[in-house]
Amino acid sequence: MADRRSQGTRLCLTVLNIMAACHAVPVSDLLDRASQRSDTLHSISTSLTRHMDSHLPSIGRLLIPRPNMCHTSSLQTPNDKEQTLRVSEAELMSLARSLLQAWARPLMILSQASGTLPASAQGPISSRLLELLDHSSSLRDGLDILSSKMGPSSQYLSYLPYRGSTDMGLDNTSKLVNFHFLLSCFRRDSHKIDSFLKVLRCRASKLRPESC
Repeated sequence: MADRRSQGTRLCLTVLNIMAACHAVPVSDLLDRASQRSDTLHSISTSLTRHMDSHLPSIGRLLIPRPNMCHTSSLQTPNDKEQTLRVSEAELMSLARSLLQAWARPLMILSQASGTLPASAQGPISSRLLELLDHSSSLRDGLDILSSKMGPSSQYLSYLPYRGSTDMGLDNTSKLVNFHFLLSCFRRDSHKIDSFLKVLRCRASKLRPESC
């Protein structure tokens, strides 16, 4: 029992040391790391969406819900780069963190449902979704540290609950359509997160706005 307590104490100290080290890293370096991580998230989600595209039956394309049905659509975000450049650093960080937090549960649902897809469509889905879960969790932790360095306004989170079903459907077409839709929503939001963080990184590096 004493050995377990000792191991637990050492683990806690290690975590605290890592967190302290992260807090000591300049904001520009942390943003550079976060931007690299978000770029990976968007790259994986794009690859997975294309994979699902290739296995979606023609009738399924007619059944996919509109993008405004995504559970994060209620969040007001910039529509393009020009608008993004006019948003404050604190608000961009808040938006990125809110979107990322909103996907914690849906990504887990996608990962759990990947094994129920038709065998022909599974391919790399399961392993790549585990990568998404790992990268998104690491990015959330990193943005928590970054927001603590940027002030109270950047720590505000919009609550965007996922109220969709955890069941992708009973028949193969429904499973493919619902899976594709949820994954496409994440691909869209991962692009937004990546764009916001790249602008923040650019500003921290004191580059001209047109270079961001």
